[in-house]
Amino acid sequence: MSKWPIRWDLLFRYRMIEVIALWEGRLTTNHLIKSFGIGRQQASKDINTYLTDIAPGNLVYDKQLKGYKPSDCFIPQVTKGHADEYLHILSRSEDMTITFKELDMGFESVSMIRPITRNISSQVLRPLVQAIREKKRVDISYTSLRDGVEVERIISPHTLVCTPLRWHVRAYCEHAKGYRDFVLSRIRGIPDINDKLVMGKDRDELWSTKLTIQLTPDTRLTEKQASIIAHDYGMKDNLLKLYTNAALVRYILDTYNIGINVLDSSPQGQQIVVKNLDELREYLTY
Repeated sequence: MSKWPIRWDLLFRYRMIEVIALWEGRLTTNHLIKSFGIGRQQASKDINTYLTDIAPGNLVYDKQLKGYKPSDCFIPQVTKGHADEYLHILSRSEDMTITFKELDMGFESVSMIRPITRNISSQVLRPLVQAIREKKRVDISYTSLRDGVEVERIISPHTLVCTPLRWHVRAYCEHAKGYRDFVLSRIRGIPDINDKLVMGKDRDELWSTKLTIQLTPDTRLTEKQASIIAHDYGMKDNLLKLYTNAALVRYILDTYNIGINVLDSSPQGQQIVVKNLDELREYLTY
């Protein structure tokens, strides 16, 4: 946390400077311009002020990157250097607790429970972000939960995916000859970027397959109970439609705590079920 009295609007921008530089490895004035709607002159001033007053020596300008990158002696000054600070910017998930604290609004009657982001290294994330941005392949060392063995894989990543419990990268795996989800915290060492992308997002059939998940109150609930659940979730005619793709169906159902074998649980515990489960079932077994 910063030891300087900084205006909250400046503090947000300084935090963006640190987070983008640390986790993407390349910071430009465009990051601030697009995020905060400020002019290029102000964005440049913010970066220079950060380097002069907040964290001298934290960033160095790289002519080849045409932007700033973290120096070898980079030490976070206005952030904690945790992966979730960057990952939640990507997911556009606003941390209300931090926001209210920095605004000094005196509003303390909010408590948020959020799972701890799994152990993710900036040295792992940076090359993946770069590879996605530049459409390149990556050599990774990956530890599978199945057997615990570390294996080498060549992947073509196309999207970072956030779920409530983990982050993974969706990528084409040359060994499996198909698209797979690679949990970021299970990638070891530093991914090595190589040549151009072999298989992109447009070839990922599951990603391109658009689906609608239809959620409805558990049919075992009473009419009054079902009405309460429908109101909780903002359902219309006892139906909530979620639009997604086939690669993400499992994660969305997990988010709503929906088990496939819903009849094995109590209706009060399950509360909602998938109305069109038969239509989606083939995408839940791969």
